[in-house]
Amino acid sequence: MTLQTFIKKRPHLIWYVKNYNHLNDAAIVESVLNYGDWDDVKKIFAIAGIKKVAAIFKKQTTRRKWGRMNYDPKTADYFKLYFKAHA
Repeated sequence: MTLQTFIKKRPHLIWYVKNYNHLNDAAIVESVLNYGDWDDVKKIFAIAGIKKVAAIFKKQTTRRKWGRMNYDPKTADYFKLYFKAHA
């Protein structure tokens, strides 16, 4: 299973998109970490690997070029700590 196949089965996580085939891994990771439940998070870890998900998350949360981050602050704090301990 790919991340694109995974997200097609969970349209409620990325309701603002109609064509799931053009989503990149970063968009899927962001949606799952922001809006998914713990089972969804575990599933993307199984599909992509925790290190890849952590690397995508780190890149997204350290991006300051435009001064914005799309993660809820509590979600970002939680996963920063989680990936520090587990990835």
